[in-house]
Amino acid sequence: QVQLWQSGGGSVEAGGSMTLSCKVHKDIFRYYCMGWFRQAPGKEREGVGIIEDDGRQTYAESVKGRFTISKDNATNTLYLEMNSLKPEDTGTYYCAAQCLNWMIGRFHRTAQGAQVTVSS
Repeated sequence: QVQLWQSGGGSVEAGGSMTLSCKVHKDIFRYYCMGWFRQAPGKEREGVGIIEDDGRQTYAESVKGRFTISKDNATNTLYLEMNSLKPEDTGTYYCAAQCLNWMIGRFHRTAQGAQVTVSS
């Protein structure tokens, strides 16, 4: 059974914006910490940020002020809104749930990922 299903991604110019979406199974969405991490080619996973079950958000310093994580309780959907994108934001982005060590991209459940490419 698919627990998380991601949509969005693609290419954008530097300074542009993009939003990723993730449909989460209701049993996970309601009770667990959820978030996003990314991985660039040849690099380790990097946590982007999380949103707790009470709505509190925490972000990596590299994206703070530019990225926003939100969730829609009516549709069990998690979002990652990315603004002022930079070429160094390029990578595969993953929606994830049940946080283990989010700063290094460790979660219990992960979606299939989506490529985000930011051109200069």
